[in-house]
Amino acid sequence: MQTHTTATTRQAYLDWLRILAIFGVLVFHSAMPFGAELEWHIRNKETSNIFLEMIHWMHLFRMPLLFFISGTVSYFMLQHRTGGGFIGLRMRRLLIPVILGILVIVPPQVYLERVTQGFKGNFWQFYSQMFTTGVYPKGNMSWHHLWFVVYLLIYDILFAPVFVWIVSDKGAAFRRALQWLEKGKRVYLLTLPGIAIYAGLARQFHETNDLVHDYCYFFYWLSFLLPGFLCIAQPALMNSLERNRRTSFLVALASIVAINYFRWNNVEPWDALPNWMYDPRTYAYIALNAICAWGWVLTAIGYGKKYLDKPHPSLNYLNQAVYPFYILHQTIIVILAYYVVQTSDTIGTKYLFIVITTFILSMGIFHLLIKPYPVCRFLFGMKPLAKKENKQQQEAKETTAEGILLPVS
Repeated sequence: MQTHTTATTRQAYLDWLRILAIFGVLVFHSAMPFGAELEWHIRNKETSNIFLEMIHWMHLFRMPLLFFISGTVSYFMLQHRTGGGFIGLRMRRLLIPVILGILVIVPPQVYLERVTQGFKGNFWQFYSQMFTTGVYPKGNMSWHHLWFVVYLLIYDILFAPVFVWIVSDKGAAFRRALQWLEKGKRVYLLTLPGIAIYAGLARQFHETNDLVHDYCYFFYWLSFLLPGFLCIAQPALMNSLERNRRTSFLVALASIVAINYFRWNNVEPWDALPNWMYDPRTYAYIALNAICAWGWVLTAIGYGKKYLDKPHPSLNYLNQAVYPFYILHQTIIVILAYYVVQTSDTIGTKYLFIVITTFILSMGIFHLLIKPYPVCRFLFGMKPLAKKENKQQQEAKETTAEGILLPVS
């Protein structure tokens, strides 16, 4: 089925939010070696409760925000494509980098983790055995942080027929019906499926990121992607989120204060209720975490639309960089952390060194080794370079986003 070809206006605020979200992932992962009471690939001997609190707060909404924005991306990508063309593009932009990640990008992370656990061989000895050990965590094959790309690919394949119908002329009545959600606070009804899924399943099924056993989070992440698609398909909903941004912020702030009150005073259900597994208050508390996640996501969207909908000369370049940056960043963090945690410097110094150095190295690799070369652009899911245009013209044309998180023309 051919989708409609109505032009859409570029949404600069979504690009800025996307860039900020990816930078947030850098800030988040760089803190993982230092957060108290956490398990990660590389751990520092001394840990920090301050970093633990930052990680806990960011973990509530960082992936929900990325999935919400990714839903808007799928809408933009379908404007001039059939469903088959959309799936083909997603396979090229998402599957190829995942394969690259499993074979090249992620193995150094697993190797250094195994070294900290007592493995004595060199990297090539590890790599030669990697394919016979099974999947992580018991084995050594993994997609690690690229699970996000895998989930996004699966969602887009599964829902391509629905997406195509929504953006087509046949879906016009449905898009008009979505305007009912614009009035007052009705837009918050979009959050209810995700809150219900999380409240009902999160206690029993913990996050695995392995796709096949992620019985709660596979549907939870989807509950952010689909509203993202619907909100951009019916711009009135985005306008409603902008109008209600203060309400979203109040919900986000009140919920994180409530959550931390329970956490810091050791009165979470599993600490305070004798029969907590079957107590309704347990599920209410779990639901509060999803409410908090939605609060911060919609706060970011509402305030972003209000204040960040402004083009900038650097936006095109940053749009191209964010996907390769995401693919590279965690491996660089793990390599740096492996050596940094062995020093006697303070936690703050170590953390700043990892953040700054990872940013410089990731952007340097993108600029010098990925962006100029067609093969590298293909492997990292970027848009191909035009053959007959000079560099300045190409930069001008690349006003749509590159790769997994960004709309592509």
